[in-house]
Amino acid sequence: MNDARAAKEEHPDAARDPKPAKAPKSEQTRALILETAMRLFQERGYDKTTMRAIAQEAGVSVGNAYYYFDSKASLITGFYDRMSHVHAALTNERLEGLKDFEQRLEIAVMTWVDCARPYHEFAGQFFGTAADPGSPLNPFSDESHPARAEAVQIFRDVLEGSQVGPKLDRELRELLPDLLWLFLMGVVLYWVFDQSEDAERTRAFARKVTPMVARAVSLSRFKVVRPLVRDAVDVMREFVVPKVRNTVAK
Repeated sequence: MNDARAAKEEHPDAARDPKPAKAPKSEQTRALILETAMRLFQERGYDKTTMRAIAQEAGVSVGNAYYYFDSKASLITGFYDRMSHVHAALTNERLEGLKDFEQRLEIAVMTWVDCARPYHEFAGQFFGTAADPGSPLNPFSDESHPARAEAVQIFRDVLEGSQVGPKLDRELRELLPDLLWLFLMGVVLYWVFDQSEDAERTRAFARKVTPMVARAVSLSRFKVVRPLVRDAVDVMREFVVPKVRNTVAK
């Protein structure tokens, strides 16, 4: 049994995909191809794994594999989508009944680390490709938009369900979920290069930085820092949010 499979058995929450128990055959086939690709990417590396090999291992024709995923890159996009879906569902469960913003933010970040745990070894293999601005694997690409939008929605729920959200400046409240997603991307980058057991340094990093982020958000509602908040909102509107929301001019 490979490490990814063992990790999934030890951490069922990380591997759980909230699909109906009896998914249509097409969904089952798509999931099989995706799971097979993830396993082969881990075992052989992203560059050395071909669509033909994936189809053969999954027991489907090459044409069938291309029907569901038109390239290897689209398999990674499918992985992003599924990760975001599982992350959202599990985060929603863990946030239930909690109002403290700092606690909610830490849960959202730590839940991502939990969900991504089985894929840590594999993550570094396609990071170079994902870092290419022109790559469809780039988190800011058009292809990554559905996963990115769902992830931003997680942080919108984190904020709106907290005791802090309703007290914030309206414009800041609208923009913060995008900025909090960028905070998660910083944690993800740290996680990719983290060689500690069970990514413990990533967890420690998140536990250390999250209170600072939460404190900055909480302080933004006070009038004494309102000029700074307005400046921050202007910067976010001009440079940050257009990129995250995929509306930057090309």
